[in-house]
Amino acid sequence: QVQLVESGGGLVQAGGSLRLSCTVSQVIFRLSSMSWYRQGPGKQRELVAMIPKRGNTNYADSVKGRFTVSKDNAKNSVYLQMNSLKPEDTAVYYCHARRVDILGIEYWGQGTQVTVSS
Repeated sequence: QVQLVESGGGLVQAGGSLRLSCTVSQVIFRLSSMSWYRQGPGKQRELVAMIPKRGNTNYADSVKGRFTVSKDNAKNSVYLQMNSLKPEDTAVYYCHARRVDILGIEYWGQGTQVTVSS
């Protein structure tokens, strides 16, 4: 069964905004640190933002000041607000969960395409 479901991707002009959502199964959400990754054309998958169970959020240098990660515990959801988008932000964005109770267990969403036109 699908455990992480992303939505909110699309086509946007440079300078625009998008908000990605990831709905997570309850058990996974409660036991995991959540992250957003992306994989651009011809590039390796990279960490974009992380919101741990405890501690501060972390961002890739390339998105600091433009992207904001947040979560809603009541909805078992994590979000990525992306502002001032650039063509180089074009990628497939993936929601990721890493269990904090069991070492080495992680889950991936199916990915959502974000395309930023110049």
